Amino acid sequence: MLLARFLSKLFSKEGIVLVDSQDQKYICGEVSNKEKPLTLKLLKKDLNWKLLIYPELYLGEEYFKGNIEIINGSIHDFLNLTFKNIGRGKINTYSTIINNLMYAWKFLTSYNFPGAAKKNVEMHYNRGEDIYDWMLDQEHRQYSCGIFKNSNESLEQAQTNKLSHIAKKLDLKPGHSVLDIGCGWGGLSRYLAKLSGCQVHGVTLSSNQLAHCKEKARESKLDNLLSYELCDYRNVTGKYDRLTNIGFLEHVSPKFYKTFFKKISDLMKDDAICLTHTIASTKPPYAANPFINKYIFSGGKIPVASQLTKAIEQTNLVISGWESLIDHYNLTLDQWRKRFLENAGKAKKKYGDEFIRLWDYYLSSCSAAFKWSDLLVYQIEIVKNFSSTPSRTRDYIYQ
Repeated sequence: MLLARFLSKLFSKEGIVLVDSQDQKYICGEVSNKEKPLTLKLLKKDLNWKLLIYPELYLGEEYFKGNIEIINGSIHDFLNLTFKNIGRGKINTYSTIINNLMYAWKFLTSYNFPGAAKKNVEMHYNRGEDIYDWMLDQEHRQYSCGIFKNSNESLEQAQTNKLSHIAKKLDLKPGHSVLDIGCGWGGLSRYLAKLSGCQVHGVTLSSNQLAHCKEKARESKLDNLLSYELCDYRNVTGKYDRLTNIGFLEHVSPKFYKTFFKKISDLMKDDAICLTHTIASTKPPYAANPFINKYIFSGGKIPVASQLTKAIEQTNLVISGWESLIDHYNLTLDQWRKRFLENAGKAKKKYGDEFIRLWDYYLSSCSAAFKWSDLLVYQIEIVKNFSSTPSRTRDYIYQ
């Protein structure tokens, strides 16, 4: 069986048992737990070739549809073991060819114009507010990577650490105006306004997020400092002292990176600072993950460093700081997954079994990719002029 041979090569560090739709068992690699081996059970015959030629799509798709079972473990366990064996390498020749073709096709046919951008955002963020209530931190409602000073910190503390780190990099002064592009549910804007007394304007394409932002601004009695708008970043006007975009660039197509940073430049005062916080890949440019693109973030694309530096250089901006956050997002995702599964009963009642498996696969696969594969987070500080940097050193951030 070709799939069993492929999996035997893939699981070189620690193995699994494969059970096909005819109940035939195959030992793939060296199985450490002989009594209760981690087992991949296939319930459909066509999975023998689907998982061989395009596992990036079909593993998640068939798992959430109930055609794949994990025995003696969870999908989280299976994906972590799989990514641990693959590392930053390629899965196989078949999927590499398909991914290269998909990358070329998407590049030629995908255009993230304002109408498409709004539709893509609403697909994910307007699914249901309760989903994010169940899994995100209660204090700031952050849907991006936290910073864990140690792995035992709470999700709330990790997200506060992240917001504090961003605020220090922005070096806010009284009277500064701040623009938060892709403001989410307003956690960062509220934090910055409360910390510094600055005026903060947030823009989003999600009507649900906009309503939440306005409500929380009133509740926290910060509505004199906070304003929000349902607006595409390309339509924002004005000049700002500080700009942020946290977890937003993943929604911007590579074709529009130059457009994005050109708009950033237009919105920056001469002595402004812009901070970009984005997921990124260590690989050369490649196709978006087909499962994530189809079921989670339609139109999303993870940037790579070479694409970002080129776009920034083309718009005559200066990179004044670049930090890589490694081994933080996997911890964040695992906390989200834990909280979501603690609310699985509520999710099942409202959204059904398939949604629970879909969301579990999404969070588990992303966590495994951040822990073992090519994903990390970049924080990039951008200025127009050398004189805009707050200091010759970065002590102002880390003191």
